[in-house]
Amino acid sequence: MHVVIVGAGSVGRSIARELLSHDHEVMIIDKQPAAMRVAQVADADWLLADACELSTLAEAKVDECDVIVAATGDDKVNLVVSLLAKTEFGVPRTVARVNNPKNEWMFDESWGVDVAVSTPRIMTSMVEEAVAVGDLVRIFTFHQSGADILELTLPPDSPLIGTRVGQVDWPQDTVLAAIVRGTQPIAPSIDDTLEVGDELLIVTGRDVDEAELLRVLINPSPDEGTGIVDETTGLPV
Repeated sequence: MHVVIVGAGSVGRSIARELLSHDHEVMIIDKQPAAMRVAQVADADWLLADACELSTLAEAKVDECDVIVAATGDDKVNLVVSLLAKTEFGVPRTVARVNNPKNEWMFDESWGVDVAVSTPRIMTSMVEEAVAVGDLVRIFTFHQSGADILELTLPPDSPLIGTRVGQVDWPQDTVLAAIVRGTQPIAPSIDDTLEVGDELLIVTGRDVDEAELLRVLINPSPDEGTGIVDETTGLPV
C-alpha cells in the first residue's frame, strides 16, 4: 500500500514508522524545514512543500496513492488537504486528524474526509473505559455509516450475568462483536456465558437508542423483563 502523510510532526512520523514496519510505501510532506527530520524515518520519501498547494500534491503523485493521511496540528490544513486529495486527485481513502473537538462536525464526506481521528476524543474514551463499569463508552464512530463501537464492562448487578449470549434480547441493529475477559479476547458464540467484569465490544447502527441498550444490559425496569429471552418460547423473561 502506498501512503502519503501530510505533517512531519511526532504524530506523522510515528504513523510513518508503523506503516513502514508493515512493508508499506510512505511519503511524508511538510512545509517547515525544521520538521524534516529525515534520519528519524529514513526509509520514507520526504518532500519539503506546502501540501495545501495542488502543485505539491501533484509532485507527490497522490493520484497514485492508496491513502492520504492529514496529520498536521492545524485542522484547517487537514481539511484542505483531504478535500483536495479527494476531489482533485481521487484518492480512495482519506484519513484526517482532528485537533480541536469543536471542529469534529466538519470532518465528514463534504470535506473529503473518509475517517476522522480525534485524539482528544480517543483519549477521553480510553480514560472513561479505564474507570467506567456499568456505563456505555463510545470508542469510535464510523463517519460514513454513522455506526458506533461501544464498550461496556458488566457490573456485578447486571441481569445478564450467568446468561448465554444467545439468550440476550439485543436491540435491533446491535451486534456483540467481541468479549474481552481479563486479557483474553473472545469471539462470542450463542453458547458463551456472560460473566462479571466482561468487557463487551458492541457495534450499533446510527439509529440505536443507547439508553435502551444500556437498560437491556444493566438495569431493566421490573415490569419490562430482564433483557433475556426464554429459549423455549422465544419470549422475553
